[in-house]
Amino acid sequence: MPRFIHVSTLQAPRRRVFDWHTRPGSFVRETPPGMATLLSGPTDGINPGSELRLRISSPLIAALLPHLGGGPIGVGWHVRHVELVPGSRFVDEQVNGPFYHWRHEHDFADGADGTTVLTDTVTWDAPQGIPDEWVEAHLRALFRFRERQLRDDLDLFGRLDAAPTTVVMSGSSGLVGTQLRALLTAAGHRVVRLVRRDPTGPDEVRWDPRTLWLPKGTLRDVGVVINLAGETIGGRFTRARKAEILSSRVDATTTLAEAMAREAPHASLIQASAIGIYGPRRPGELLDESSPRGQGFLADVVDAWERAAAPATRAGVRTVFMRTGIVLSGVGGALPPQVPLYLVGLGGRMASADAVLSWVGLDDLALAYAHAAFTHTLSGPVPAVGPNPVTQAEFARALGGALHRPALLPTPSFGPRLVLGSEAYDQLIDTDQRVSAAKLIGSGFRFGQVTVDEALRHALLKPAATPASRPAR
Repeated sequence: MPRFIHVSTLQAPRRRVFDWHTRPGSFVRETPPGMATLLSGPTDGINPGSELRLRISSPLIAALLPHLGGGPIGVGWHVRHVELVPGSRFVDEQVNGPFYHWRHEHDFADGADGTTVLTDTVTWDAPQGIPDEWVEAHLRALFRFRERQLRDDLDLFGRLDAAPTTVVMSGSSGLVGTQLRALLTAAGHRVVRLVRRDPTGPDEVRWDPRTLWLPKGTLRDVGVVINLAGETIGGRFTRARKAEILSSRVDATTTLAEAMAREAPHASLIQASAIGIYGPRRPGELLDESSPRGQGFLADVVDAWERAAAPATRAGVRTVFMRTGIVLSGVGGALPPQVPLYLVGLGGRMASADAVLSWVGLDDLALAYAHAAFTHTLSGPVPAVGPNPVTQAEFARALGGALHRPALLPTPSFGPRLVLGSEAYDQLIDTDQRVSAAKLIGSGFRFGQVTVDEALRHALLKPAATPASRPAR
């Protein structure tokens, strides 16, 4: 029976690494987004008998066809934990799924100088027609991703050393919220989700930001409030959608800011924002948190969004506005729609060759939110962008290189204009913004992906271009 072994040496003591794996968010953090959707479970952590039901898919398919047929597209997988040696080992096996046999052993041992050696061993028996080499290639990509996630997550929380607290979060099921919620719970924090339906458990609270309603006392004992609520900006800017984009952000922020002023002036508010505040095109400028706002619909939205937090800031709440750049993820945002074009050899830059794109990797963004939540010297606007912005031409070359495809043909503007409409194209695609990450770096944050090539390869599960060590942060 084929066997795959992956060995990681982690800069953290064994107890901390093992405990990380016992917590709810660890599965989400260590699984590439879109590769496995958790449908139910785990029913009892990693204890023997605990079960998970998953939907296995390709991240790209999950991004482009997320709910074909009314649910996540993919293959069902039923897994059961069968062995546990606390602090040292746990094992899970497939009950039902795509393989005849699947067993994953996790072994933890003390390494030199307080490190941990984690050995993952997978054995399998694939159905006829699925080559073992194909399975092994996917396992290499999976465990390369898992090791990097685990290193970066443990590194951040080892430096923060934050005592467990309660975090209230809106927008927790979105692209960023899913990863951030998993990151915080894996680190030992309790996350209470604000939802607009009936709650399904003690860690959910129903609210209605449209009417500025939040149950009294919701924020009384919390340490951090993270507000990610807001209608997606992707798509055509019709009058109705523009109104929803604005109101969904302002109403949610107003609701939370007023509640914090009444109940939780001691807590921190970590507020989503965007580099759209600078306007779509600022050629030749290096923008930072002190730069004046720009013009246009998104600049107006972000300005109103940040101003809606005024009740909290007036009450003395430490408030951080995470002005987010272009998020790079294999399952959401601007990247997935471009990948098919590259795969058929038609990929290329989306705007002028020298226009600057300020990107940030999804996982670095989740880490940056956690850093902001527990770095009490950080406040005000914080550009949440990668440390090295790139031109459109450089981005196209990096994406083509990650996919082993050419990037020679600029994407004709009429295509995106037809899909998005002229205003959305002007605000979302035809942009030129060089934004500095200096404030975030100066507060002690360390990026996991310091170049766009690293971020793209991590998001798309591609190996590094060279075996060279990672650049200094």
